[in-house]
Parts: sequence; structure tokens; C-alpha cells
Amino acid sequence: MSGLNAGELRGEFGRLVAATQRHLELEESFGVERMPFDASRAAALREQHRASARAPSGAPNKAAALAALESELQPCNLCGLGAGRTKLVFGAGNPDADLMLIGEAPGYHEDRKGIPFIGPAGQLLTKIIEAIGLTRDQVYIGNVCKCRPPNNRTPRPDESAACFPFLRQQIEIIQPRIIVALGNPAMKALLDTRQGITRMRGRFVEWNGIEVMPTFHPSYLLRNPAAKRDVWDDMKKVWTRMREMGLTVGKLKGGKDS
Repeated sequence: MSGLNAGELRGEFGRLVAATQRHLELEESFGVERMPFDASRAAALREQHRASARAPSGAPNKAAALAALESELQPCNLCGLGAGRTKLVFGAGNPDADLMLIGEAPGYHEDRKGIPFIGPAGQLLTKIIEAIGLTRDQVYIGNVCKCRPPNNRTPRPDESAACFPFLRQQIEIIQPRIIVALGNPAMKALLDTRQGITRMRGRFVEWNGIEVMPTFHPSYLLRNPAAKRDVWDDMKKVWTRMREMGLTVGKLKGGKDS
């Protein structure tokens, strides 16, 4: 970090402290009480956090910046998930989107195609997006982790923490006005909270100047269809807030406002 002035050094230190705190809280929320120290891995993560604070060089617009970041990510294997992936699942949609939806990690179908949310849960997510008068091409969809965990298991806290700096840079490039956090892992990766998704869903929480709406993951809805009503209530709040902010949004489908 030679060449940085005092203010930049303080800012870099603050980012590292915040990232470390978020990682520790994630671990604690998953019941981890003690973490082994790996010096080489710690150094790699420090470098990753530094890299995530830098915009990709030579990127004239958001689409190019995202493409540069995706290219940078291709050889990544910091958390070990990359060794078992078929394809990196970076993200898809409109680089200028006002609305961004974030899940936890790709599954089998996504891993095969390299596109987020295209399996059964993704088909349901598409219907949810269309229900508030938008299309997948108008929003941006991504995950905290870019590689499929074995057997579609939930990403471990260390895996989410290793990949989070890249998600953060995606968000910084896209600059969405609203983020929908789909499920517990995505919510905990974004928000400084120990609360679960059941308690947090349905109300906006501010994160870095962006309004975040936590709600249930579409895969949860496939197992618990009764929760679709809760997600519909949450998405109507997103629709209403987008209207209040003067953002592009269509008509609600099947609702009194349609």
C-alpha cells in the first residue's frame, strides 16, 4: 500500500476491519466459536479485499467493468469451491439495473450453463420479477458465491466471506437503488445482523446507501408454497418503493394496483 496518503490508508484499514468483522459475525451466526489461523490464506484474502476496492482498469462503462471483473474471477479458487465447478456463475442482467436480486450460490443447472437462477427456483424467480411488471433483462441477478457448493449445500461462512468482496464490487459497478436479498445466506452476507430471515423479511434495511429488502429464497418457496404470500407482500413493497423513487417499473400482476 506504498504510495497511499494517510486518508487512503485509514480508508483501506477501515475496509479491512469491516470485512473481518462481517466474516467473524457470519461465522458466529453459523455456530462457529473458534477459527484456525492460516497465514497464507489470510494473506490471499487481504489481497482479495484490496483488489475488490479497485475498479477494473480500462473499463469505459458498467458492462465492460463487469466483464473485466468476471474475467478476473475465472481462475479464482480462494475458497476451494472453484475446484469442483463446471462454470463460474458470475451474474446476468442489466448493468444499469435499478433493482438487483441476490441469492446464495448456483445450483446444478446454473453450474452447467454459467447463468444464475435458471433451474426450478430460477423459473419461480422469473415469475416473481414479472409479477411486479419487470423482466429479467431489466434487473440484475447474482449470488454471493459464484461457484456451486457440492450437492447444492448452503455455502459455508468462509466461502461466502471469500467471495463477498467480488459481489460488493459488482454492486459498486451496477449501483442499484434497491437490492432484494433472497434467503438467509444472502441477507447475512449483506447486512450486519444476527437475526434470521423470518424476522428480517418484509422491511427495508439500508446498506451502503442502498435499500435492501430481505425475503425468502425461491427454493424455500418450492418446499413451502404457503410462504409465497409473504414474498408477494415483500415484492409489493419493493414495487411501491420503486414507484416512490421514480424508477421504471410496470404494473403489478393480479393485485389491486394492476
